[in-house]
Amino acid sequence: MFVRNYLTVDRNIILALDTDDKDKCMSIARLVGEQVYAFKIGYPMLLNHGLSVLDSFSEMGKIIVDIKIADIPDVSREIAKMITSHGATGVIVQGFIGRDSIKAVRGVVKELFVVAEMSHPGSLDYISPQSEKIAIMASELRADGLVAPATRPERIKVLKNISGLSILSPGVGTQGGSYDEAIKNGADYVIIGRSIMLSQDPLQKINEFYSGRSK
Repeated sequence: MFVRNYLTVDRNIILALDTDDKDKCMSIARLVGEQVYAFKIGYPMLLNHGLSVLDSFSEMGKIIVDIKIADIPDVSREIAKMITSHGATGVIVQGFIGRDSIKAVRGVVKELFVVAEMSHPGSLDYISPQSEKIAIMASELRADGLVAPATRPERIKVLKNISGLSILSPGVGTQGGSYDEAIKNGADYVIIGRSIMLSQDPLQKINEFYSGRSK
């Protein structure tokens, strides 16, 4: 599991590189690498550049791949193996796929993060009503953390208390979530993308989050 005091408080942002612009992402990663805990890479980058792009980013820092794996156990395991063979440390899976598929991924990755709730309104339709069951299951399967939304910070506290796991919380900034509220409610790491990536000064924007001058 993540251990909170493994970090200084000043490095609990996970920067979401949720774009296919490799050059821009690499430039920003070089600039801010020492100020963030990890880089989160998802479908846009991987679909445009292939898994080998992870090798380049893994040289700059810790990589968490977020394609929200959601398939049967054998397929989920193979996907996770391919991802980690290119330098990714952490992998995010959907909690709704159930115990057997999550267990299959757990067996081949260093760090497993399970989505309990997503940050967009549509999560309330089907995923969120099951999130507490997902949190308990993730804990039983020895996941390293849960994904819970900064857009609904009260859910962070509930899911953390139920599971005892560390929380990675997306939705800060552009989606309306607050960095400070996420931390106050128990988030260990805050996933931030567009607010930093689209900033004229990404490094300054990160420091604004840390200093409480940006929400």
